[in-house]
Amino acid sequence: MEDAEKAARERAVRVIEVKQSVFASNDRAADELRAGLRERGTFLLNLMSSPGSGKTTTLKRTVEALGRELSIGVMEADIDSDVDAHTMADAGVTSVQLHTGGMCHLDAAMCRQGLVELDRAATDAGVDHLDLAVLENVGNLVCPAEFDTGASVNVAILSVPEGDDKPLKYPLMFEVTDVVLVNKMDVAPYFDFDLERCEENVHLRNPGALVIPMSAKTGEGVDAWVAWLRDAVAAWKAGTFEKATPKNSDAPHYPGE
Repeated sequence: MEDAEKAARERAVRVIEVKQSVFASNDRAADELRAGLRERGTFLLNLMSSPGSGKTTTLKRTVEALGRELSIGVMEADIDSDVDAHTMADAGVTSVQLHTGGMCHLDAAMCRQGLVELDRAATDAGVDHLDLAVLENVGNLVCPAEFDTGASVNVAILSVPEGDDKPLKYPLMFEVTDVVLVNKMDVAPYFDFDLERCEENVHLRNPGALVIPMSAKTGEGVDAWVAWLRDAVAAWKAGTFEKATPKNSDAPHYPGE
């Protein structure tokens, strides 16, 4: 009798795995967006990190180094405010601000919408084509890692004050990341931070991830980062770009190829 009642209740209530459905739909949209970017030759970089890790400062250093070689546009994503977009605009970069309405991440549809506005802003500035588009994602190490934005690569910034154990505490972020920029190395002597241990922790989560120690403030290590990005953009435009990091079976929403 109990089994019959249980079966009747299960028939009466339809259970839908919404999270799985949402992710699957987003993954398809991301793959379509990425294919379109590949066709038009625009490299999309998804930059993720905790608040205060130095994303905007790193972007300014990147633009200073590559701005004369590449046409660059930046999408600044925040729950509110337009501080970072103005910072990038003041640095001479085509930029748009994306407000997420309280959401702690961007998905592929939101990224596509942002790219449309970024293209319009670039056209208004007299730029016909963007070689490099950067999404500065909402600052946290959890939600942004769950959604494929359609980016060519994911790059995470881990700053020294955060500690070398973050890849262990936030595994998905480092599983889906192609490059980890260990920022604020200039203050490493003042923190209990072990770069070698940090690299080991990153590679425990993602053996193929490239780890680049740097300081956006002093410029240390920026050349290595810029060299990697320059080569990646060129390979993307030539149709020869390949990810160094394989798809991880434990990270179901890893950006595809």
